[in-house]
Formats: sequence, C-alpha cells, structure tokens
Amino acid sequence: MPVIQVEGKNIELDAEGYLVDHEEWNEKIACILAVIEGVTKSCPLTREQIKILKFMREYYVKFKAFLIPSAVCKNINLQDKCVISNFLDPVKAWKIAGLPKAKVLRTR
Repeated sequence: MPVIQVEGKNIELDAEGYLVDHEEWNEKIACILAVIEGVTKSCPLTREQIKILKFMREYYVKFKAFLIPSAVCKNINLQDKCVISNFLDPVKAWKIAGLPKAKVLRTR
C-alpha cells in the first residue's frame, strides 16, 4: 500500500490514492494529496479550498453520501462551480477531503 509521511507519521493510501482511514485526515494531509493530484504545486491550500473540503467531510460523516458539487457551493455560500474551479474535478476533491472512493450507481 502506498504511504505518505506527514509530520513523521505514515499515512496509508489505497492503490488509487484514497486515505485508508478517513479519520486521519487533516489540512496538512489534504495539501499533500492536492499536490499529488496536481491541484496545487505547494502548500497551504486556500481558505476557500479548506472550506469546501471541510463541508464535504461534514456532509459525508453525517449522511454517508456525497453531495453534488453545485450543492456544496450553495451550502457554503460560494460561487457556482466552486468545486470545479478549486479542484478541477469533484472526484479529486473527494480524494483530497480524505473521503472514500464514490461508488457509481447505474440504472438500467
């Protein structure tokens, strides 16, 4: 399993780069994941990015579900498409927020 080191602590990632234990997440881990994902070249993340990530985490912990990106922006009073403009891709945002890989439900 891949590992990143944050403040002398080994943090495990799965084969796709998602945190194995989402409870280990913090802003420093988020920044390292953002660099790995190509969202930023250096730390720290912006206040807006942290606000988005924290809201996504709070929503996921409360409902065990992923909120659509436009609803994230609306709920934290940011412009439409704030997730896309800050993270390029909602999947990258979920990963940087330390959330598990979203499962896609398909209908027939």
